[in-house]
Amino acid sequence: MIKALSSIALCATLSLAGQSAVAQELKIGIVNLDRIVRESGPAKAAQTKLEVEFGKREKELNDLGNQIKATSDRLEREGPTLSESQRSARQKQLVDQDREFQRKRREFQEDLNNRKNEELQSIIDRANRAVKALAESEKFDLIIQEAVYINPKHDITEKVIRSLGAAGSR
Repeated sequence: MIKALSSIALCATLSLAGQSAVAQELKIGIVNLDRIVRESGPAKAAQTKLEVEFGKREKELNDLGNQIKATSDRLEREGPTLSESQRSARQKQLVDQDREFQRKRREFQEDLNNRKNEELQSIIDRANRAVKALAESEKFDLIIQEAVYINPKHDITEKVIRSLGAAGSR
């Protein structure tokens, strides 16, 4: 019985020692996806593309908002001298203009958010391909995208950002 227990203990010890050796050979990398989305070349290009694509509409909305503000200020200034019907007509016009402005602002935000999401998904897809290529070329066993703590020696975010920049310049 004692001989059987010592055999089991010996097997368990050797098994744990073997697992420890395997764990030390595991090559792990960690990627900060938020940083890639902020700092990579494709992310910066997407931001510029969105600014160009939506800049004109945003300027038009800002101009319309300033026009409504000026109309409101003028109504407030001139209101006491206007007849009741004139004041009422201008107030109705101002309310209609503001309603149209709010509608256009919502449409703009929806369109902008949809395009941002499209661009973000494209960047994430490219980043995932770059991470996979890096993992295969450098023989990583595991790459993690989210972690509470990252030891800098395992952080490969900069390599991925450089890889995305190199891929974008080709």
